[in-house]
Amino acid sequence: MFTIKKFTSVQALLLFGLLMGVFIIYPNIAQIPWDIPRLVQSAGTDGAAMQIFVNGVKINCVCFGSLTGFWLFFIFRYLFFSVTIWVLLIINIKKIKQPAYTRRIFLTAAVTALAYGLYIQISLSINKHIDCFTVHLLFQFVVACVLCVLIGYARALYSVQREKELEIERLKREMLQSRCDALANQINPHFFFNSLNCLTYLIRSDDKERTLEFVNKLSNVFRFILQSDKKGLVTLNEELNFLDSFRYLLEVRFADKLTFDIRVEASATAMKLPVLSLLPLVDNAVVHNAIDSEHKIHMVIATRSDSDSGETVLTVSNPIYPKLEKPFTNGTGLTNLSARFRLMVHKDIRIEQTDDTFTVILPLT
Repeated sequence: MFTIKKFTSVQALLLFGLLMGVFIIYPNIAQIPWDIPRLVQSAGTDGAAMQIFVNGVKINCVCFGSLTGFWLFFIFRYLFFSVTIWVLLIINIKKIKQPAYTRRIFLTAAVTALAYGLYIQISLSINKHIDCFTVHLLFQFVVACVLCVLIGYARALYSVQREKELEIERLKREMLQSRCDALANQINPHFFFNSLNCLTYLIRSDDKERTLEFVNKLSNVFRFILQSDKKGLVTLNEELNFLDSFRYLLEVRFADKLTFDIRVEASATAMKLPVLSLLPLVDNAVVHNAIDSEHKIHMVIATRSDSDSGETVLTVSNPIYPKLEKPFTNGTGLTNLSARFRLMVHKDIRIEQTDDTFTVILPLT
């Protein structure tokens, strides 16, 4: 996988320096078709002084007497610029990681000046060649300096921006986690109180088998809720196993006036969704609807292919039987669920409501 960290490794920067070396000495490469015939023509004057004109100014220099010397110095020039750019990139990317523009320019310019001086000294020490195009050479070093400064500065700005994005992402996760914890803590006392009432009824009715089953299911529900803070995404199969225990408690509590119809394809059970996605939807149906002999709630949980995207989605629907008195709720259940899906699945839930039915569509990943 491509990452910025791999791109800015020492080996990658060396490769980038070799590529930029070609860019810097491109004028020298373009000049080769004119340099080679001149060298061949002056092959008989090995070591002799030669007068050439640069921008109308006559310059005396000692030129090559052989093509071998020319190509050796050409390779030296290329490798010198490549290594210089590599060192400048390491300074601008590895050593100066913050967008400190003044310090970056000063340090890069100082290293470039040292490299320029070293290059001149090496050129003068070679008997068969003096790089006499000093203005052109100075321009090449300036271009290398400016390019490395700009690359380092852009990389530093990107790093700062990326760190801010990661920090925002972390804060969002912590905020949603706290909301999830608050939701679980809010459900626990209310649900626990109703469950104890149901358990008391079962004990008084002396139905030992149902009482034991109720206790086991209640234990499974609370175990899953308490462990939910350590989970992000869970498989649909895990969520349905939790729902199996949760719905048993509700069916006992409402004396079969609340039933469930689960139609989930086996191929979709391995797909994932945020933990405790079904709990607020079931709780929403219980809180906002009248459940009695005349108003039985039949919840349908099914998977299907979405008509818009073609992806598999989970639909949770229930009939609407509004209570005479509007229930007191904080209204954050669906809002929190939607935010968790956007953050963890990068997709949003959809709500479809008619006069008779309320449906929530959950994307699976």
